[in-house]
Amino acid sequence: MNQFRSDFLHTLNERGFIHQQTDAPGLDAAAQAGVVTAYIGFDATADSLHVGNLVGIMLLRRLQQAGHRPIVLMGGGTTRVGDPSGKDETRQLLSEGQINENIASIREIFSHYLRFDDSPTGAIMANNDDWLGKLEYIPFLRDIGRHFTINRMLTMDSVRLRLEREQPLTFLEFNYMILQSYDFRELYRRHGVTLQMGGSDQWGNIVSGADLVRRTEAKAAFGLTTPLITTSSGAKMGKTARGAIWLTADRLSPYDYWQFWRNTEDADVGRFLRLFTDLSLPEISRLETLGGAEINEAKKILATEATSLAHGRAAAEAAAETARRAFEDGAAAETLPSITVPALDLGGEGILAVRLFVDSGLAASLSEARRLIRGGGARLNDVPIQNEAQRVLITDLRDGAIKLSAGRKQHRLVRAE
Repeated sequence: MNQFRSDFLHTLNERGFIHQQTDAPGLDAAAQAGVVTAYIGFDATADSLHVGNLVGIMLLRRLQQAGHRPIVLMGGGTTRVGDPSGKDETRQLLSEGQINENIASIREIFSHYLRFDDSPTGAIMANNDDWLGKLEYIPFLRDIGRHFTINRMLTMDSVRLRLEREQPLTFLEFNYMILQSYDFRELYRRHGVTLQMGGSDQWGNIVSGADLVRRTEAKAAFGLTTPLITTSSGAKMGKTARGAIWLTADRLSPYDYWQFWRNTEDADVGRFLRLFTDLSLPEISRLETLGGAEINEAKKILATEATSLAHGRAAAEAAAETARRAFEDGAAAETLPSITVPALDLGGEGILAVRLFVDSGLAASLSEARRLIRGGGARLNDVPIQNEAQRVLITDLRDGAIKLSAGRKQHRLVRAE
């Protein structure tokens, strides 16, 4: 039974976003009483975000849809330190120029999910370097550090697990919890933020931030975390043999992004539709009851809806059509991702198929390509490759291209010039 009265928490509960809360009744009442301003922090360690960040992005989207104000906090300052949460080793530090370039690139991602404007519920992108970069060390220790005990900090998972594994934890990283807590207080003072949200690995940092706001501002502050999202087979969401599933087209094509969702495990379809699309709950309930071959139609809907949010409806529908032509019509669709090889390389004895699979990115190594062939998952122009020594010849070209497929997940055109 759903115990929440506010639209915001009711929706989060129905769609599976809630793992922990510091004061559920208090937050529920605040969300009923008026606009709640909340934030989630994101690293600026790369020029894109990936599917592992998508729960947080969708959480901010649900917040805004429920009539509240989301703040995207980019860690321009804390990226210089490195969050030790869930890490076994110290993160490589980036230059200020690299961090700023990454933030500029990441902003484009959020423009697809959030509405940025000057209205009471318009999203804001903030950068914690605006205040962390100006801190004076002694005043910071005196005014903020006195609210944190070493005893408690050592019990937090981000610190405790690193020490238990006997992995180095620098003093720089040890300060991360205090800096993140300071972010919460600063965002309260600047924008009236009363809620910090994040993944379950951020629970200790979030609780500490809420405590700091209550101690120093004598105001109610709340924390909410989402569960760790894994597939039904136990794999971490977004982790694949080929690396991260990025949210920008220059890192991963809309077609490959669509294919990632299309290949969702059967048992995960309903859960992922709730988390990662805007489809209504009754429609999701209908789709998740489909069985047999019909579940594939639900997967296609999941893929198209998720891709529409990340890349736009036109790109999603183009990816769906490309897949339909490639798999249902057997066509080597022109919109498939492609690589180019010199036509001379295909002449004579041609190129080993395993080499092309590696060069095209369909396999991470020659050994992986060989295993793919032995397992029957490697196809050339939709025909299974028979042995590891098979070569790709110029006679395999169809309209100037060759279609390579690795299972039903990844596909490339090899063009000859």
